[in-house]
Amino acid sequence: MAIQVSGTLLDACVLAFLAEKDAYGYSLTQLVKESLDISESTLYPVMRRLQNDELLTTYDEPHSGRNRRYYRLTEKGADRFRACVEEWKVFKGKVEKILGGDAS
Repeated sequence: MAIQVSGTLLDACVLAFLAEKDAYGYSLTQLVKESLDISESTLYPVMRRLQNDELLTTYDEPHSGRNRRYYRLTEKGADRFRACVEEWKVFKGKVEKILGGDAS
């Protein structure tokens, strides 16, 4: 059985990686793909939507004669990430209680 990752949870995961440090698009997609079974074609629209929602901002840095587009959390994005963490703790506890795991 494969558990599907909802859009909200995927948003939270992208925000979590960016809460650690800024990342350029490809490296961010690889970080997420290492943790979740998600395709790059799924992630770029997520990143654009988060940017449109003013949770991320971008900037370009030159690298080997090309520009890399980096993503950074905005203050609004950091606030959303903190809210996601709290919501996750509650949700996780409820699911663990239902499935019989340790809800600590």
